[in-house]
Amino acid sequence: MPPADDIAPIDPLGMTHEQFVRACAEHGIKSGRAMNAYRAVFKQGNTDAPPARTTIPPIVHRLTEDVDEGTTTKFVSRLDRPDDESRAHDTLGALAKDLRVEHLDIESVIIPMVGRTKKKTHTLCVSSQIGCAMGCGFCETAQMGLVRSLTPREIVAQWYSATHHEHTHIDNIVFMGMGEPLDNLDNVLSAIACLTDHHGPAVPMSAITISTVGRVDGLRKLAQVVQQPGWKRLGLALSLNASNDHVRNQIMPLNKKWGMDELRDTMIELMHIRGSRKILFEYVLIPEVNDSPDHARELALWLEPFMRTEKRGHIGLLNVIPYNPRRDSPWPAPDEANVKHFVDQLADLGVFVKRRRTKGRSTMAACGQLGTASIRKRKYVDLSTSATNEGHG
Repeated sequence: MPPADDIAPIDPLGMTHEQFVRACAEHGIKSGRAMNAYRAVFKQGNTDAPPARTTIPPIVHRLTEDVDEGTTTKFVSRLDRPDDESRAHDTLGALAKDLRVEHLDIESVIIPMVGRTKKKTHTLCVSSQIGCAMGCGFCETAQMGLVRSLTPREIVAQWYSATHHEHTHIDNIVFMGMGEPLDNLDNVLSAIACLTDHHGPAVPMSAITISTVGRVDGLRKLAQVVQQPGWKRLGLALSLNASNDHVRNQIMPLNKKWGMDELRDTMIELMHIRGSRKILFEYVLIPEVNDSPDHARELALWLEPFMRTEKRGHIGLLNVIPYNPRRDSPWPAPDEANVKHFVDQLADLGVFVKRRRTKGRSTMAACGQLGTASIRKRKYVDLSTSATNEGHG
């Protein structure tokens, strides 16, 4: 075994402290020294703390928009193509054979929030994939197709950049950026294990939310995960966006594989497993697609199992999100009066509903607007992800 000072640096990004200590121990490095290096990387932002060393993808683009609560910031991190084409084939799939694409860009958004206590917080919207295979018609990312999934270190690097390069304390993390988190669940869970490590980023589990379009197979796996110690308070959001199968089939192809009845049954099972933990339902309001009084009534009926009862309060919270037009969108943004009318109808029907404030629309940083235009034109799909392709129906 070589002397500890002669070993190659070990990258802790994406690792828990236990994993990093074990990796160091294999090279004869004592746990105390390993722990000091691990804390230096995450707590102090030191990328070179022997035996730890990491590289963070450079931020190549930054857009800001002032809102009432502060400034919304979208930053773009760049992954370069590896020089080693054999390694590129393993990590980049179809892109390894396509020399037209020089860079892969990851988009992340820092969103300021002011809650009921008037305390200002910051939520980081992270990406779990470059592109997405789910094909939702209202989403900019979906127009790219799936390029590839991100690794745990690439997911955690977004927190690192927001914290140590954008100099922002991140209070909450939502997996609502590019990609479908349940399509990359193992890597997402590994990233969350690192993000919640008390010796590392130390983000509370209750401050992290996974948002899904409704991959029922992934939700069933998640039901097992949240029963493990320390994971029960993981947040969950379902991007519903329709009140019946006819509409959802049109705008969300995944619904052709798992319809709304099966999806609701799965969410009810999760509700019982998670106890009193709230479930967020998201509804992108699209003019003349899903915004009629009949849609409101159907939606309230679908949400009924998650509403207040005599024995408990509301489990489900519905977020109505005014549609943020993607590039070449077939639909406009909804009129504000119509948004209010739809929200009021739902409230009258007993739904615990809130209207999501629009932030970042002018910088293509709002919900449904993240995506790389140069890749979007090519609409890659990584055919190695067979389970993903089944979702198109």
